Amino acid sequence: MKLNLYLLGCAAVAALGGLLFGFDTAVVAGTTHGLTSYFALSSSQLGFTVSIALWGTVVGCLAAGFMGQRLGSREALRITAVLYVVAAVGCGLSWNWPALLAFRFVGGLGVGASSVLAPVYITELAPARLRGRLVGFFQIDIVIGILLAYLSNYLISTRGLGVAEWRWELGAAALPALLFFCLLLVIPSSPRWLVAQNDTAGALNLLQKMGSEDANDELQQIVRSLDPRHAPVNEPLLTRKYLFPISLAVILGAFSQMSGINAVLYYLNDIFAAAGFSQASAGAQSVLVGLVNLVATLIAIYLIDRAGRRRLLLVGTAGMALSLGAMAFLFSNRLQSRHLFYLLVAYIFFFATSLGAVTWVYISEIFPNRVRARGQSLGSMSHWVMNAVISWFFPVLTSWSKPAPFFFFSAMMAVLFAIAFLVLPETKGITLEHLEEKFEG
Repeated sequence: MKLNLYLLGCAAVAALGGLLFGFDTAVVAGTTHGLTSYFALSSSQLGFTVSIALWGTVVGCLAAGFMGQRLGSREALRITAVLYVVAAVGCGLSWNWPALLAFRFVGGLGVGASSVLAPVYITELAPARLRGRLVGFFQIDIVIGILLAYLSNYLISTRGLGVAEWRWELGAAALPALLFFCLLLVIPSSPRWLVAQNDTAGALNLLQKMGSEDANDELQQIVRSLDPRHAPVNEPLLTRKYLFPISLAVILGAFSQMSGINAVLYYLNDIFAAAGFSQASAGAQSVLVGLVNLVATLIAIYLIDRAGRRRLLLVGTAGMALSLGAMAFLFSNRLQSRHLFYLLVAYIFFFATSLGAVTWVYISEIFPNRVRARGQSLGSMSHWVMNAVISWFFPVLTSWSKPAPFFFFSAMMAVLFAIAFLVLPETKGITLEHLEEKFEG
C-alpha cells in the first residue's frame, strides 16, 4: 500500500488529539507559580492540582476502551474534543480552587480518552509497513503540543497580565480543541470498524480510497480476524490467552512514566529555578527543551519502521539511565546550572527517540482487532496511574531531597533496558492480523 494524501490526512486529523494531549498536560508547567500564589497552595496542594488532571486521564482511558468498542474510535474522539473545549474554557474562568480542580479533571478525561482512541484509529487505518510512522504522528503532535504550551506560556508571560496570567495560559487550549472537533467531522470510520458493523462494501471502498495494493485480500483478512466463529466479537480482555500482550502493555505504559518524563515536563520551570535560573530564563530554556523534544521525535518516527521498536528502546533506555543518573549527581553535588540544561537535553532526546515514539505504537499493535480498544485502554491506564502518582509526589519528594527522584528514574530505566533486551519481541513490518496470530501463539 502506498501512502496517499487521503490516508495521510485521516491520520493527521486523528493525531491532533495528541497535540491537545501534549498542550493540556504541559501548559501547567508555566502556571505552578501563579496558582501557588493565587490560591495560597502548599507543595502537597500544588502536587494535587497538577495530578488531578491525571486522575481524570485514568477514568478517561478506561471509559475510552468501552466507547471505542461500542461507538468506534472516530465517534468517541468527537466526545473527547468537546471535553477539551469545556476544560480549557472552565480552567480559564475558574472562580475558586475546587472549580479549577473540577475543570482540570474534565481535561484529564479528554487526554486519557484521546491517548487510547487516536492511536487505535490510526493503527486500524495504517498498512503494516507504514504503521509505526503513521501512529508516530500522534507522538509528533504530543511533542508539538508540549512545545506550543511552553511557547504560549512564555509569550503570555511577557504581556504583563499579572495575577490573570495563569487564566490565559490554561484557557489557550480552547482554540485548537475547537479546530480538532471540526476536522473530526470530515474523516471516515476505520475499515475494521466498518467490517465489525457488517458494512464490508464500505470497508472495501475505503481501503481502495486509501490506496490499498490488494483491497480484497486485506478485507478478507479483516473479516476472518473478526469472525465470531474464531472468537466472540465482545470476548473478555482479561483472559489467559492475552496475558503476554497485557503484560507488555502495562509494563510499557507504567515504565514510560517511571522514566520521569512528565514529572520533568510539568515541573520544568521549577527544576530550572532550583538550579539557579531566573523565571524568564527558565521559560526560555523550556522552549529550547521543547524544540529538542520535537526534533528528536521526528528522528524517531523516521527510524521506527527501519530500526524497529526494540532497538530504539534499548538505545534510549540506556541513554536515559545515564543522563538521569548524572542529573541526580549534579543535584547531590550542587554543580553549575548550565550542566543541568545539557543533561536535560540529552535526557529528552533519548526519551523522545525511544519510549516517546515507541510506547503508543507498540501498545496499539499488539492486541487483536476484537479487543484492541480495551487493550490500548489498559496500557494507557497503567501509564496515567503511574503518571498521577509520580506527579503528585514529585514536588513533595524534591522538597525533601532534590536528587532522590532522579536516582529512582535512572534505576527504573536500567530495569526497562533489561526487560526490553530479554523479553520484548519486534513488531515492525508485520500486519495486525499476523501479529494477532503471533501473540496468541
